[in-house]
Amino acid sequence: MSTISSTDLLEQLKWRYAVKEFDSRKEIPEELVSALEDSLVLTPSSFGLQPWKFYLIEDQAIKDQLPEISWNQPQPRDCSHMVALAIKRNFAEADVSNFIDCLAASRNVSVESLEGYKQFAGGFVAQGVSEGWIEHWSTHQVYIAIGQLMSSAALLGIDACPMEGIQADKYDEILGLNGTDYHVVLGCALGYRAESDKYATMNKARFRKEEMIERR
Repeated sequence: MSTISSTDLLEQLKWRYAVKEFDSRKEIPEELVSALEDSLVLTPSSFGLQPWKFYLIEDQAIKDQLPEISWNQPQPRDCSHMVALAIKRNFAEADVSNFIDCLAASRNVSVESLEGYKQFAGGFVAQGVSEGWIEHWSTHQVYIAIGQLMSSAALLGIDACPMEGIQADKYDEILGLNGTDYHVVLGCALGYRAESDKYATMNKARFRKEEMIERR
């Protein structure tokens, strides 16, 4: 059952843009911050394995350090909350087992009943580890999460700016992730646009739907 009209959905997606200037005086209400956290938790992932962790940065002292390691972009400093999206390094079959335990508890079934699924997902992960592409896979999963975050923010009337232009290793250092299982790969600034941001009223440049989508 639809809970939002197609018109409202498209209006919010048209309203959304990658904010260049945030109003540093405006903070996201805690209720909405919590909803955005929940939206991240609900992000779909391949096999449901969730090879990630999200760091919600609200401490201004930390945010003040981020422009220097974000190609001098001011958004991480001026936003209400900065999200650093990290992959889990060395993702392995043990992580699959942890997920199977979670799945069994969530669905009130035995771990043994999920053995086939465990072997299937575990085989995929084992192959990724042996062939050296598991972290690339994890990074692709994080891109799904940032898409979910931006769409959720738009529906709540919260502005966002996705950011690949960050020095990920430096983010790890500032967030105390060195020596842990996690490594930052993306950032997303959240808050409210400044009235002076000229990009807020600019038309989006998108190719025509007919050029981008074919029905078969």
